[in-house]
Amino acid sequence: MTKETQISALISEATRDLLERHVRQTGVKKGHLVEQALLHHLQALDELPAEVVVHPRMVVSRSTGKEMLRQTKTAGPTRALRKLMRDED
Repeated sequence: MTKETQISALISEATRDLLERHVRQTGVKKGHLVEQALLHHLQALDELPAEVVVHPRMVVSRSTGKEMLRQTKTAGPTRALRKLMRDED
């Protein structure tokens, strides 16, 4: 049998709520879910190039956030995006 060790980590209330909801819905034990998620994440970090890893949270300044929001509201599709969406391959 594999020797187990306990870890401690602080997580947000939102993450805890998601964890609790998933555990209730599936019956999966919390420890198993956390270990599988951690193994999956660490394996992805080892195998994928750093530039393709999309982190779940991004921290930007308030002014940068406002500029990003403005651009999403005013920017149209690029020529490359239109071509990609029309491509029927």
